[in-house]
Amino acid sequence: MKILAIESSCDETAASVIEGRGEQVIVLSNIVSSQIEIHQKYGGVIPEVAAREHVLNILPVINEALLKAGIKPSEAAKKLSAIAVTAGPGLITSLSVGVETAKTLAYGWKLPLIDTNHIAGHIYANWILDESKNLKVKSKKIEKIKFPAVIMTVSGGHNMLVLMKGHLDYEIIGDTLDDAAGEAFDKAAKMLELGYPGGPAVAAAAASIGNLQLIINNSVIKLPRPMISSGNFNFSFSGLKTALLYALKKDKSWRKKIPAYAREYQQAIIDTLVAKTIKATKKYQAKTVLLAGGVSANKELRSQLAQAVSDKLPEALFGLPDLKYTTDNAAMIGAAAYFLARKKKYIKWSAIKTNPNLDLN
Repeated sequence: MKILAIESSCDETAASVIEGRGEQVIVLSNIVSSQIEIHQKYGGVIPEVAAREHVLNILPVINEALLKAGIKPSEAAKKLSAIAVTAGPGLITSLSVGVETAKTLAYGWKLPLIDTNHIAGHIYANWILDESKNLKVKSKKIEKIKFPAVIMTVSGGHNMLVLMKGHLDYEIIGDTLDDAAGEAFDKAAKMLELGYPGGPAVAAAAASIGNLQLIINNSVIKLPRPMISSGNFNFSFSGLKTALLYALKKDKSWRKKIPAYAREYQQAIIDTLVAKTIKATKKYQAKTVLLAGGVSANKELRSQLAQAVSDKLPEALFGLPDLKYTTDNAAMIGAAAYFLARKKKYIKWSAIKTNPNLDLN
């Protein structure tokens, strides 16, 4: 089964052709047109600008994805099994460009249409074939994710722990009460004058810390680990952001310690994410721990969560997406759509709607 997938939920215009094979997804093409440079000068995504860029880029991106997969656009109706598109959550103006394009293609090519949840796409990036080599138990490679699975899903707009008892069976067992980790990174980067996007900027600054600054960090700079000891699996990072703001206001020489502040801030987020994931996995006796979402590209988070699972959950499997599938892309949407297609969960082209607040369930 070959599926053309389209993603336009925020500021990335993406298209991919995937092929589903059993429990895995093969990526035949994955094209992403990024708008980061355009939005950098604003310090964040401007919805109207993003939508205009999607309109300009979406057809060329789809065309390139088809050709790279060995499919001529004139033969797409015969060689594709379905079209998938992100219906939400996201920016409604951005989502609309992808959805309207997918509707038109599905109607013109007489192909089934699959409306896909953006967060589900991030989760199903773990089923793309590239990721199977990253699933380990006691350092041994495995080929199949076992249920139940706990997924730490962390991005700019979402921060949740998801329990999956089977394919497409989602239970949100923990959610953010305010800021998601990705948003918290963006706001910290702005306070530390590190630029946009904030996640990579804070991570780079943290990684640049020297021995002297590390000593300063360990002895002086201390930030809270929000809700790390709460009796639930929810998250709250607004207080951490405020704590950083007050710390910078009190420290007249903070600009000389930016790497130290970045490291402590990043570690506070990682400590919280890792602790909650381990606790949830133990409570629900999950067989697999997965990482998903844009923030899963963070090197320290990937490394520290892997180590924590190895140390504290030695029998659990651990998986994380290949870096190229962590940020927004269409291959992940195709992966989620493939499992929807296996259950014949299609939608009429005339019935699909965008939903900027689409729930995972």
